Amino acid sequence: MPHTKSPRGEFAARKLRRKRMKFRWNDTDYKRNKLHLDRKADPLSKACQGKGIVLEKVGRECKQPNSGVRKCVRVQLRKNGKQITAFLPGDGALTFIEEHDEVTVCSIGGAKGRSFGDLPGVRWKVEKVNGVGLDSLIKGKKEKPMR
Repeated sequence: MPHTKSPRGEFAARKLRRKRMKFRWNDTDYKRNKLHLDRKADPLSKACQGKGIVLEKVGRECKQPNSGVRKCVRVQLRKNGKQITAFLPGDGALTFIEEHDEVTVCSIGGAKGRSFGDLPGVRWKVEKVNGVGLDSLIKGKKEKPMR
C-alpha cells in the first residue's frame, strides 16, 4: 500500500481538522477577518458617514494620464481623532470651506472601499459643510451658516 501524506484511519479526524485549519490562513479573506485588519484600516469604523473638523486645505496632483490639482481637505474625525484626506467635489467648492469648519464626510465609492479615479490615496468626499449640503452651496441655493 503506497504511503499518503494525509492521515487516514479511524482516529485521524483531529489531525485532519488541525491541518485544514492551518491551511485556512493562506486564504486572504479569512486572514484579514481573524486579524481584524479591516477594522484597524477603516477610520469611520464601519459607519457610512462621519463628522470632523477641517485642519487644512490641500491640493492633490492626480495620476497619469490626467494632469491637474484636485482640491482636498485634511479632516480630523470627531469620533476617534483620526485624520483623513477628503475630496471636494464640484466647481469652486474650495471657496465655501474654511479651516475649523465642521464637515460631514462619506465614502467616495471606489472598488472595495479603495480610492476612486485619478486621486491617489483619497477615499472620502465632503458632503456637508456646517450642516448644509456642499452641492446646494455651489449651486447658490443656500448660504453657509457661520458657526
